[in-house]
Amino acid sequence: MNFGLTEEQEMIVSTVRRFVEEEIYPHEDLVDRTGEVPAEIAAQIKQKTMDLGFYACNFPEEVGGAGLSHLEFALVERELGRGSMALNHFFGRPQNILMACEGEQRERYLLPAVRGERMDALAMTEPDAGSDVRGMKCVAKRDGGDWVVNGTKHFISGADHADFIIVFIATGEDDTPKGPKKRITAFLVDRGTPGFEIAPGYESVSHRGYKNMILRFDNCRLPDAQVLGEVDGGFAVMNEWLYATRITVATMAVGRARRVFDYALNYSAERKQFGQQIGKFQGVSFKLADMITEIDAAEWLTLSSAWRLDQGLPANREIASAKVYASEMLARVTDEAIAIYGGMGLMNDLPLERFWRDARVERIWDGTSEIQRHIISRELLRPLGA
Repeated sequence: MNFGLTEEQEMIVSTVRRFVEEEIYPHEDLVDRTGEVPAEIAAQIKQKTMDLGFYACNFPEEVGGAGLSHLEFALVERELGRGSMALNHFFGRPQNILMACEGEQRERYLLPAVRGERMDALAMTEPDAGSDVRGMKCVAKRDGGDWVVNGTKHFISGADHADFIIVFIATGEDDTPKGPKKRITAFLVDRGTPGFEIAPGYESVSHRGYKNMILRFDNCRLPDAQVLGEVDGGFAVMNEWLYATRITVATMAVGRARRVFDYALNYSAERKQFGQQIGKFQGVSFKLADMITEIDAAEWLTLSSAWRLDQGLPANREIASAKVYASEMLARVTDEAIAIYGGMGLMNDLPLERFWRDARVERIWDGTSEIQRHIISRELLRPLGA
């Protein structure tokens, strides 16, 4: 593995970082205060992303994307992680799972998403089925040539702006020695489909303005043409296209941690107590040393897992390690930064309390820390027959 970045990769980093500083930072206070992203600001960010050629940069050139490698896309996400999730959502990174589209689906969903003409969202979680995906109660049953869907999804990020949703739904059940096992199918569901409602979700303290929505299906009829991949093949498309999304959480956590660290470092060099800069006190300087060590470690875990994907190497355990370590590192770094600032760290005059709130959800979505540890230990034990 080459630990240095190419000239092109350095340019990607500098371009996205400048974009975040100039186009995202100025609107963060407004979005955090109101919990809304004004439509005109969202449109500006989206258009400027397109002008830069970075919209759908996670898609291959053959479908109109920028064709970035996993490593290069991780660098993009790292820089976007410095800014507000609600705002950088409009930087535009459609779900890679759309590459599973076939035939007419490509013209209707994949290509418009890559061009920025239609926005997508992904729906898996339910009120009674979070980490337990096979516990889904949202079901689709055959009725003639259609599927009739009933049930609810919640915590669906980005659905407020989505033109269509990629929804995972139970389409059957098998009896196994360990009990009933749901068969899952992915469907493409358009906003406005009869029997399908996108409703406001819950008020979250993390990432204000980046809303979660509730999806309700009431005898919603979907034809076979809306099936993404194969019937009962939801786990196949999920495993092929979605497990790498955990790298996004990890690398964005690294970017946000570096922004937090910069605040703590500069404050430690400026703030004086007892006649000297507080950074000269071991209690503060050792915090800084631990913070940067953890940030660097998380970054290398993250980039190395992306590199493994580019090399075609197994990366499930490495991605899980990156996700759990980076998300938990961010929590520690934000907490220590507030400790360095003291009381002012908790005031909304500074963004630290926002970073602190935002950090909590990273250990929950895209697989909790406990699920990541389960994946890691399973990958270690399975070869030994345990």
